[in-house]
Amino acid sequence: MQLTSKRIILVLLTMMLCASGSMVTYAQTNSDALHNAKQQLEQKNRIVEQKKQEEQSVNKEIENIQQELESIYNEITKNKDEMAKAQAKIDETNQLIEKKKEEIVVLEDKMLGRKDIMKKRAVAMQQNSNVNIVVNLLFESDSISDFIQRASAASTLMDADKEILTAQKEDLKQIEKDKEEIDRQEQILEEGQKALAIQQEELDQNMQKRQQSLTVMQDKYNQIAQEVTLAEQDKAGIESQMKDLQARISTEQGARTSGSGSSSLQDNIGVAIKGKEMYVTATAYTPFDGGTITSAGYDIAANPNMKLIAVDPSVIPMGSKVWVEGYGVAVAGDTGGAIKGHKIDVLKPTKADAYAWGRRTVKIVILE
Repeated sequence: MQLTSKRIILVLLTMMLCASGSMVTYAQTNSDALHNAKQQLEQKNRIVEQKKQEEQSVNKEIENIQQELESIYNEITKNKDEMAKAQAKIDETNQLIEKKKEEIVVLEDKMLGRKDIMKKRAVAMQQNSNVNIVVNLLFESDSISDFIQRASAASTLMDADKEILTAQKEDLKQIEKDKEEIDRQEQILEEGQKALAIQQEELDQNMQKRQQSLTVMQDKYNQIAQEVTLAEQDKAGIESQMKDLQARISTEQGARTSGSGSSSLQDNIGVAIKGKEMYVTATAYTPFDGGTITSAGYDIAANPNMKLIAVDPSVIPMGSKVWVEGYGVAVAGDTGGAIKGHKIDVLKPTKADAYAWGRRTVKIVILE
């Protein structure tokens, strides 16, 4: 009988040791998985940061290209204005050219009329020499006075012929001068039109290239933005896995503790914390809800981001360090009229943060 009892006890001890070993092995597996998840999370954080930097760099390049395009647009507008001015000048010059052409036609008609007169006079001169003209004037005159008048008229006619010839020469010179001016103006206009056309073509080509570059950079930006989104999704998945693993580890550690009311668990960064564990109802308040100096003398208006909780000193000693689930390690540094029993008030920097916290039941550990 005693042998049988010993065997039973030995079997039970063996089973307990196996169970304990299985729990330790399982806990170690979860710890390893948590460590791996942290490494993956760090890697994803680096990837997200790198992609965001690339995103900012590409966005900056897009802004530069857009500025260059705007500058090119301005140059094109300016060039078009110059072309419009050049066209107005062309029209003005063409009008001048047409006027010059009309003047040339008038001069050519004058010269033609003079040629006819000179032709008739040349025929008359061939028929009568200058001596015969003077003799005819002498014999045909009625008196000396009449002779002088006739001689004066003949001299005037001869001088007129000379004036016609001189005017004819001057008109020919003017025509040649006008033609040269027309050729010069046409050459200037042609060169100006060519220069503006070349400049416009260069601007169009430059704009086309920059627009192509802009399209490429926008596609790259969209691709990087998509990669950032995917990386953040992976990061969120890893964080969710870490929370599950931390919850499992906390549960396992709670299962291994004795019933003495003392507990050991891990905080948000995986560091083991020990102390008296309990559950409380947690609300939130801000430095703007009342006095800014707490019961323990902390200036929460000057330090709105500090980790501090209001407690019932009969439950949680004032000045003690307390780990609060979802909040972190805080100091018990304040009290409140409504904070009685297993209730706490966590300090939040803003009203929005306090509303987001709301009212919840959380696990706390009064740290050793």
